[in-house]
Amino acid sequence: MAKIEGFRIKNFRSLKDVTLGRLWNQQLAEPLTPMTAVIGKNGVGKSTLFDAFGFLADALKSGIEEACDSRGRGGFNRIRAQGQQAPIEFEVYYKEDGNARPITYEIAIDLDSSGRPYVLKERLRQRRKGQKHGWPFSFLVLNHGKGVVWKGEQEGRQINEDHGDFDLFGLMESIKSGEAKEESKETEVVELEDMRKLGIATLGSLKQHPRISAFRRFIEGWYVSYFTPNSARSLPLAGPQKHLNILGDNLGNVVQFMEREHPKRFQTILNRIAEKIPGINKIDTEPTNDGRLLLRFNDKGFQDPFYSQQMSDGTLKVFAYLLLLEDPTPPPFLCIEEPENGLYHKLLESLAREFREHATGRKGGSQVFITTHQPYLVDALEPSEVWILEKGPDGFSIIRRASEDETVKNLVAEGLPLGGLWYSDYLDAR
Repeated sequence: MAKIEGFRIKNFRSLKDVTLGRLWNQQLAEPLTPMTAVIGKNGVGKSTLFDAFGFLADALKSGIEEACDSRGRGGFNRIRAQGQQAPIEFEVYYKEDGNARPITYEIAIDLDSSGRPYVLKERLRQRRKGQKHGWPFSFLVLNHGKGVVWKGEQEGRQINEDHGDFDLFGLMESIKSGEAKEESKETEVVELEDMRKLGIATLGSLKQHPRISAFRRFIEGWYVSYFTPNSARSLPLAGPQKHLNILGDNLGNVVQFMEREHPKRFQTILNRIAEKIPGINKIDTEPTNDGRLLLRFNDKGFQDPFYSQQMSDGTLKVFAYLLLLEDPTPPPFLCIEEPENGLYHKLLESLAREFREHATGRKGGSQVFITTHQPYLVDALEPSEVWILEKGPDGFSIIRRASEDETVKNLVAEGLPLGGLWYSDYLDAR
């Protein structure tokens, strides 16, 4: 399954320039682990980091302008880092599978002459087979909605980037005129009708661009959780659904699907819930007369069931998370902000282990990314899995990996829990 090895964010709220993991030009850095947690004090930018993933997913689905305005973001000028005039930029370094050559996606977003956000630049690149040094081959380059794209799955000679730059518009004219004969066989000149839409959204729907299509599907498959227990208490229309949505308001529909299509897997979930929440021995659904769906919890000590509207926030969250982890076709990337909210503290280490087992399982579960401020959850993690987010002297966020501190690594190796070290201020900047 595809995996993010590195992620860079520039000029997005408090994240003026932060990098997690490995990038194409930072090969000595360790890649992100299958399970990654970001910790830090209140106000250091954890929610902003979480929303950076959500913003990119929203931009692919709805376009740049709508992504800037949705989920309370307040528009481009509110999300661009304060005092900065440079574009907002994202860079994703990922692999389709363990043996694939990594692909880098870069996007820059700015305001046009009318003051509306648009895609300034967009690029996908990948090293050629056997290439270990030099600039990766760009198979998609767009500036202001115009550029060139490589057809097929193999690399070619479309762009000479040995010195890191090239004349894009000169190349476009050469291809159009037929002067660049070798390149014209392999590339096509493209111009997007709407510069507020991502190029990968348009070109990724075409069969002749399989690498772009794969990356588009990868981001489309991200599960960036905006789950709230109140959403799970809603009464959706009856009808089985395969996947839990990002709000969690189709929880009952997914239960319907699992009951019908995967009864053994669903029973496994119930058994695990019984270990964590004593008393729950059955969960099912009940349709109403008007075609809606009630989610029903049966407790061993009571004859009549409890409905989701009566269940605690913690019970609904644990159930939703376990249901998500048991998805027969899980999302490639699972991003959850503060999963500990509303949960009993002794459940947190168990939940962290559930996430890791899912992320590292042989069947290829999701890569899991969480933000947290709960030491009990961090106790179950390794230093390489934990990133510490702090405020720098200029007020912008800075980030570092816990494993970069040799003292912390040695203390954990001696048996001290990482969350306990965090609680005791061993992870604070020194």
